[in-house]
Amino acid sequence: MGAYILHRVLAAIPVVAFVMIFVFSLLYITPGDPAAILAGDQATQEEIEEIREELGLNRSFPVRFVEWSVGILHGDFGKSIFTQLPVSEMMLQRVEPTLSLMVVTLFIAIAVAVPLGVVAAWKHGSLLDRGIMLFAVLGFSVPVFVIGYVLAWSLALKLGWLPVQGYTPFSEGLWPWLRNLLLPATTLATFYIAIIARITRATMLEVLQQDYIRTARGKGVSEKAVLFIHALRNASVPIITVIGIGIALMISGAVVIESVFALPGLGRLTVDSILRRDYPVIQAIILVFSFVYVLINLLIDLSYTFVDPRIRY
Repeated sequence: MGAYILHRVLAAIPVVAFVMIFVFSLLYITPGDPAAILAGDQATQEEIEEIREELGLNRSFPVRFVEWSVGILHGDFGKSIFTQLPVSEMMLQRVEPTLSLMVVTLFIAIAVAVPLGVVAAWKHGSLLDRGIMLFAVLGFSVPVFVIGYVLAWSLALKLGWLPVQGYTPFSEGLWPWLRNLLLPATTLATFYIAIIARITRATMLEVLQQDYIRTARGKGVSEKAVLFIHALRNASVPIITVIGIGIALMISGAVVIESVFALPGLGRLTVDSILRRDYPVIQAIILVFSFVYVLINLLIDLSYTFVDPRIRY
């Protein structure tokens, strides 16, 4: 087990290095001269050169990359071109709404999707199974922003059950915090539920045909225990895998959802930075999101050995 963990950790290092090189290269591979674009049409050559100096474009790629990497290792992501504030400070101010959105979304998705997938496999071929799969197809097919607008119109504007936009910090109370997150988190979780439910159903269908399931039923084990203890545990590896893969979809979906529901998170900061071409902020956000995704997938890989001890590298 120790060798497996070591190999997975070492395998993640080249991925992180490639991500850093790609993110830093965004400043060089974008069309046009970033300094001239940021300076505007009326800028003088001296102003353009000042911006080039600030961005480090007048230095060679390897030198600038090493300087940038050393700064990243020390927690220095540079300064925003427009606000002149440290990028790390700007991100810390926005991290709570995004983290809260992802946690609530993940909780809703797993709590709903796994039981739906298990029930659909248990009632395979029935109207209930077809209804769950229809919901999964719709959730996978309809764009997330469309679902967001429909839920905002129905639950917030018409019924008035939930606020349509804004964010309340967790420090101001659990219910005010959760109340502002339920609508965007449910919207984002719809797509996620569809994926997890379909994988859970497909995996459970295969497991329920195994001999040990028939043996457990023959011994009089309750159907609930057969489904959620014997079968679900042995079907958990593909389910855990799709949950890890779905984190990337959830990160990208957070950018859209935060714009729809006016959440002051990292997704909203990403959109604003792209519109203003604030390269240091864009680089930092993409890098942090990439690191989070690599870390989560590493944790998913390591969790396999606890779910199924037979798994080895």
